[in-house]
Order: sequence, then structure tokens, then C-alpha cells
Amino acid sequence: MENHFVVSARKYRPQNFNTVVGQSHITTTLKNAIKNNQLAHAFLFCGPRGVGKTTCARILAKTINCTSPTPDGEACNTCNSCVSFDAGTSLNIHELDAASNNSVDDIRSLVEQVRFAPQAGKYKVYIVDEVHMLSASAFNAFLKTLEEPPSYAIFILATTEKHKILPTILSRCQIFDFKRITNNDTVEHLEEIAGKESIKAERAALQVIAQKSEGCMRDSLSILDKIVSFTGGSLTYQNTLEHLNILDEDYFFKMLESMQAKDLAASMVLYDEINRKGFEGDMVLNGFAEFIRNILVCKDPKSAPLLEVVEGMQDKYISAAAAMGMSYLVSALNILNEAEINYKMARNKRLHVELTLIKLNFLQEAIELASENGSIIKKKRIDGPVAIRTKSIPSIQIAAPPVSNKLSATLTIHKEVVVKEAVQASAAETAPQAPVASVPVVASSPAAPDQMRARSTEAAAPAGPKKNLLTALREKYGDQYAIEEVKEAESLNLEKLRACWDAYGATLEAQQKHSASGTFKMAVLEIESDIHFTVRVPGLTAQKFVEQERMMLIDQIFATFNNRSIKFSIIVDATEKEDVPIHMRLNSKQKFERISEQYPLLKELKEKLKLEIDY
Repeated sequence: MENHFVVSARKYRPQNFNTVVGQSHITTTLKNAIKNNQLAHAFLFCGPRGVGKTTCARILAKTINCTSPTPDGEACNTCNSCVSFDAGTSLNIHELDAASNNSVDDIRSLVEQVRFAPQAGKYKVYIVDEVHMLSASAFNAFLKTLEEPPSYAIFILATTEKHKILPTILSRCQIFDFKRITNNDTVEHLEEIAGKESIKAERAALQVIAQKSEGCMRDSLSILDKIVSFTGGSLTYQNTLEHLNILDEDYFFKMLESMQAKDLAASMVLYDEINRKGFEGDMVLNGFAEFIRNILVCKDPKSAPLLEVVEGMQDKYISAAAAMGMSYLVSALNILNEAEINYKMARNKRLHVELTLIKLNFLQEAIELASENGSIIKKKRIDGPVAIRTKSIPSIQIAAPPVSNKLSATLTIHKEVVVKEAVQASAAETAPQAPVASVPVVASSPAAPDQMRARSTEAAAPAGPKKNLLTALREKYGDQYAIEEVKEAESLNLEKLRACWDAYGATLEAQQKHSASGTFKMAVLEIESDIHFTVRVPGLTAQKFVEQERMMLIDQIFATFNNRSIKFSIIVDATEKEDVPIHMRLNSKQKFERISEQYPLLKELKEKLKLEIDY
């Protein structure tokens, strides 16, 4: 039989605790529990995908059944139990994929198997992968067995979504939280595998793979296999970027330089070059935002360890961070974040990205305009009182004839003088030959033109009683609009309410609704507050009659009291047994049967014509 290819994720899967990558806090705990014989009956392994949950479950199952474990708590890999486990023929280990076996029947069959003791070995181990996919009823069927299993049964549950598991399950398990594998651990493991497979790989290329896998070892090994097939066994930084469709960071450094130089044309040409290489706009925005984040991290030595870039790029980032201002970096990161969020809604994707680049090009100028003496000016004044801008509203009364600019700028006529002149004018009518006093004038200050205009307008206004707003509106717009005064809302009044209620009942009587009209006559009204009253009716049928008229009734009450806040509730007095008419108690089928009993010919007609009645 020819040898077939085995992917690295399966070929180099760890076979003991020492070979598990990046989970020493869990492997050490499990080894000590095995050595001290302090094994729990149920474990829950939770964490991101591809970090070793199922692998550790299999190693634990293999180690606790090993007949000759090593002193440090590892399996020997030579005894019959270990050999049968490695060959996949062990009868003491049962794996269940809860994603496809999530029903109650699957869990019941598992519980049935638990009753049988192992034929060889100490423990029967049940590994349930993706346990969060079990249904709620399956979880409940599993509870009792999980809480008190036989001494030889051990359950290992694995999940990527711990929050979906019932709290009753969580309380019965020892919980182990797996963490993401760091980039350094991933790179070291990839270098070890590359050495075993005789693969030439640059460390920078492996670092790119580790960043792309985001802490998932299985993904990093899959990417490694793919790039090895693509390059023929030689991994370089450039071919790794090309195969993973990752934009080279040199483009971002060039773009940042052009933005610092406020060279918009260079930025647009550079983006066009990136676009022609096949990179989508959201990838450019996301990559540039991550690039700005890395520069921001380099600004402070305390956060420098957070920088995760390939070797040889750290110095470049640090020098770029030294030349950039903190305000520019934070503002640019905010602009890029908003642009990435709104990218999906933009119709013209390219224009959306170019608009973002234009904002970033002129961002430094905006920051300089907003700064004074090296400090940023606050957008909101909070130190002292702020004046409120007001705008005078023109009077709705008929305007007086315009006063000449020269006269309004030099004279101010006082109210008292106007009144005196009016009195003298009235006296002149009775005595025409009486001399008229001259009007004294007062020189005004040029510093208050608004005050002068107001006084001159006031002086020119015709004498007489002051008109209110409604009168002025009627005089000005009476021919065009129906202007009515807004009436004030009234509170509930029992006498007026009863009159409205009886009037509505009379309307129902006129409409031949005698039953409803009788209900309205028997109803008892009680006012609970200014806007709420209750209606007491003798039975459920009466309640239905009132409910049917609720909408029309409440509109009439609104109009009567001019108050749309009024509400009412219906109370049924259950003191006496209600005599409901028989035709309201029967359903459609019962009604037909009752009519058939009274008129047998109706039933005979139905049978002869073979009619089917839709009840």
C-alpha cells in the first residue's frame, strides 16, 4: 500500500503532556493530579479553536490507563494500553461529537454504556467534543450521571463556547481554560517541524504565519503545509506575503511619509498601486489601522512589548513613532476605525477609501489649527460663563412708516413726550387757536442703535389698547386660515361624563343596537382621578359590548372634555351568574346540529347534495 500524505496538524499532534505547546499551566496541573491520584470525575476544557483541548483530553485518557507511567506523570507509550490507544483500538476511550449527536437519545445511549465496567485498564473515559451543541433536554438527561458517575468513569467535555453551557453542568466539572498560543511559541514549534521536514523557512515568514493564525496552532500548521506546496519547500518573507494575500508593511510606511509631507497625489497613486495588486479597500483600511496602532504602541516604552511584528521591523516602527505626534496617531486611528465600520454601506468603495486618505493628509493641518502655543484648544468652554446668542423676533403688529436713517440715528422720542403731544392735539381740536408746544428732543448715544430703533418704532405705533396675539393673527390672516383659540383640557366630571355616556347609548339605540344600548344604561361610572374612570358592568357579555365600542366612545369623551389623556377600565361584577344567550355559547358545529334537530329536512338536503360545511 502506498504511503499517503498526512497533514502536519495530525502528523505532529502531541502524544504526551510535555509536547503540548503553550498550555503549561494546564498540563502541569493534570500531571500532578495523576501523580497524586486526585483525579476529578468530570473535566471541562474550554478555549479558542486549535489550542489543544481535544489533544489534552486524549493524552489524559491515555495516561490514566497507562500500566507503567513515568515518574513525572507521563504515559510510557510502550504498554498494551498505550499501544492500543495509539492504534485507535482501545475499548476504554469513547469519543462523541456533540455537534452531530446532540439529541436526548444519543446521551441516553452514552449513559447506558457507562454502566459497564472496563474489561482492561482502570478507567473508561468519555470525551464529548463541542459539548455546547447539546440540546437543553440532552443536558438535563446528562446531569445525574455527570454528578455521580461510577468510580471507573471519567468525563472530559470540550467546548469553544463556554457561555452556552448550563450552569448546572459547569458546577459539576473541573474547568480548565485554555489560552491562545503566543506568536513566539508558534514560531518555535513551526521551526521545529520545518527542521524535521527539511523545509527552508525564514524566521520572518514563520512570524507572518503565526500572526495570521491568531494563536491557533492547527491553523498555523495548515498554512505551513499550504505554503510549502506553493513554494516547493522554501519559505521566504515575500512569497509568504504573496500567498497569504497580506499587504507589505513597506507600503504603509510610504503612505505615512506622504501624509506627513502633505503630498496627497503620492498617497492617491500609492493606493492605486495597492488596488491594482488586488487588495480590497477594507483590507487596506484594516491593515493601515493596525499599522497606526503598532506605531502608537511604540510611543511609550511601557507598551513596547505589545508590538508584534516580524524581526527587523521594530527599529523602523520606533523611529516612525518618534517623528509622530500622539494627537495625530489617535485621530488617525479614530478616522480609520470609522471608515472601516462604514465601508460596507458605501456604494463607491474606492471613493470611500480615497476620502479617508484625503482626511488623513489634511489631518495635521487640522491639528495645527486647533492648537495654540503647543497646546490643544478645548472644543467646549468650561472655565467661565458663555454668552447665549439671541435673535429678536419681529412684531406681528402692523409696522409704522419707516423713519429716516438720519433721524433715527440722532433723535430719540420718549413715551412721555408722545403722550403729551397726543393730549395737546386733543386740546387743539376744542381750541384751534391755542399754541402747540414744541416737542423737545434728546440727543442719543451712538452706542445703542437697537435701542433707538425700538424706541422710534414704539413712538410711531398708534395709540390705543394693546392687541393680543390671537386678535392680531385674525386681523392679518383671517381670510386665509380658520384661526381658533386652543381650549384648555378639562378634568373628569361625573355629571358631564354621565351625560356623554348616555348620549352615546342613545346613538347605539338609534343604530338598532339594543343589547349594547341596554348595557350602557346599566353601567355604573366611577371617577378614579382627573383623567381616569371605571365602568362597572354586570357580566362578561356586557364587557364585550363596551369593548366593541371603546374606540368610538373614547373619541366622543375626548371631544367632550377636550382632553386626550382620559382613560377608562372595565370592571365585571361577578356577584351573580351571568345568563349568556344560548346562541353565544355554541360554536359553529353545535349551531348546525341544533338547527338540524329542529329542521330535519336541512340535514337531508346536506346529505343528498353531498355538501361539506366549513365549521
